[in-house]
Amino acid sequence: MGTTAQLGTGWRLGELAARPGTPSRERLPAGRHEFGDGLLQVPAGLAEGPVPLVVLLHGAGSTPERVLTVMKDRPALVYAPKSGARTWDAIHGNFGPDVEALDRGLVELFEHFEVGRATIAGFSDGASYALSLGLVNGTLFEDVVAFSPGFVVPGARAGRPEVFVSHGRQDGVLPIEGTSRRIVPALRIVGYRVDYREFTGGHEVPPSVADAAFRRIV
Repeated sequence: MGTTAQLGTGWRLGELAARPGTPSRERLPAGRHEFGDGLLQVPAGLAEGPVPLVVLLHGAGSTPERVLTVMKDRPALVYAPKSGARTWDAIHGNFGPDVEALDRGLVELFEHFEVGRATIAGFSDGASYALSLGLVNGTLFEDVVAFSPGFVVPGARAGRPEVFVSHGRQDGVLPIEGTSRRIVPALRIVGYRVDYREFTGGHEVPPSVADAAFRRIV
């Protein structure tokens, strides 16, 4: 029996139609694969049955290869898509074709793997996109991880994912006062549980911060 995931027309609002189901194709072997518009990292020794998934979004001008270093050797399936342009389309104030591309990639991924807990994460512009998409798709993603986000796209939200946000106090790219120190209180006011970590440093993801973000997930 194949997965029930299908593509819909709600992507313009940031809604992902893809959902985990019963895989219809063989699992891909351990290693790094070109997949969809990006890369899929399959760890060695992945257990049978449902596996954790992290969708990991790169920053502006970056690449899937670079952002994958954040995950190191954690025992999770990691899908790192590539934005269609230099950065994610929400930089223009709304969602666009990057959502459609991600939806297609997830539909294909769910054909190969039975997915349990799903997380969306990102750094910089990727963090803004992960946070924005994660809140819209909180019935798909149980966790949202945003390393140094800049903004959140307004709009309808679903579910109640757990949220992790980190930011460097000396960040010169996305200064903390106008970003996370505004984003986090606004999320808490409307009822989201946010694990917020400020650290001494700039526009980066220190290993200790990445460990804190993913410890409870994978």
